[in-house]
Amino acid sequence: MELQLPLQILSEGNFNNIIHHDVYQCLLSFLIACFLSIISIPIIINLSNLLHLTAKPGFRSSHETETPTLGGIAIFAATLIAYFLWPHSENILDSNLISLAMTGVIILFFLGIKDDILAVDPTKKLIIQIFASLILVAMGNFKVDNFYGIFGIHQVSDFISIPLTVFIFIAIINAINLIDGIDGLAGGISLIAGLGFGIWFILNDHFSFGCLAFAMSGSLMGFLRFNFSKTSKIFMGDTGSLIVGYLLSIFSVEFLSLNVGYLHDPNAYFNAPIIVMVLLIVPIFDTLRVFIVRLFKGGSPFVADRNHMHHILIDNGLNHFWASFSLWMVTILNTALFFTFHGDITNTASLYIYIALFGLYMIFAHFLKKRIVTVKDKKKMVKSPSFNDDDLSSSNKVLRDF
Repeated sequence: MELQLPLQILSEGNFNNIIHHDVYQCLLSFLIACFLSIISIPIIINLSNLLHLTAKPGFRSSHETETPTLGGIAIFAATLIAYFLWPHSENILDSNLISLAMTGVIILFFLGIKDDILAVDPTKKLIIQIFASLILVAMGNFKVDNFYGIFGIHQVSDFISIPLTVFIFIAIINAINLIDGIDGLAGGISLIAGLGFGIWFILNDHFSFGCLAFAMSGSLMGFLRFNFSKTSKIFMGDTGSLIVGYLLSIFSVEFLSLNVGYLHDPNAYFNAPIIVMVLLIVPIFDTLRVFIVRLFKGGSPFVADRNHMHHILIDNGLNHFWASFSLWMVTILNTALFFTFHGDITNTASLYIYIALFGLYMIFAHFLKKRIVTVKDKKKMVKSPSFNDDDLSSSNKVLRDF
């Protein structure tokens, strides 16, 4: 069917064409997921407050009041309902992979709920994450088996590809979890990445994956409306971050797998691995930096602290929205710059550029960290009794009398 504008189709009385066209199904999934998320979150907030299922402020917290943490339930429900509205029967392979993926999503959903309510041992969480990843990798033959010429490496054996793919799943899941420290950051970054993957899947006729990506993005859009709210705030919690991280891992691996045919397909990207790393540049850079700093200080990389970039930006005086917005723009600008200038640069050279950017990120974070001391000193001076308005008025009076 020739792609037509929705208004044109409606004006011709062909509403069914929208419902049955794959592209519009993806767009409708986005809108429906957003709507379902918006109408379900107030219910979850009320239940959370009634049952005292809230997060209390701590030394790492960026919030000052008890806040419900079960926003992931709305993300989970809205994403699945919006996705399963359509048959998705045209591409059997994609549909089968997503059916397997739903098993992992459900496992991580219950893991996240338990962790948000009772807290789960980190080792057990890691084991369950590996299990959920292996379901898709082992049973769906879903793996990254090509390095796209990085360091001259192309096809790799299962002995490398299977552990590598599981590592990608674990890394992305936990990277999204780690940046979920301020309002809007994890949700916004995941929304941008989800739309990026979803658009590519749609343009290349992988509508099942495109629809799932758009459904996830729509649910996150609805969630952000409450995540930034001052009167009806909610966090996605581990329930949300685990599910969203798992889905982004699926999109990343599928994107890498489908682009292996870049030599023969003009719509494929030779730079697919770099594109994934650029779309997820904020969680990747933040996780690497935090682990390196913790190890450099002689501590465990898994012990929580306030050393994440979002904490640094907050401590430098930004509010939650502007801290998140700044990191959203890092993702958007780096993605735009990559597509503008990548040209015929090899993946190895692109990786070196990426590493250089990480070095600049480390330096920038170091200077921002040092600036925190100056910001705190200024605040202390302003709050100090010796610098209050009465003293200033008295000083002015003395000067006038003199």
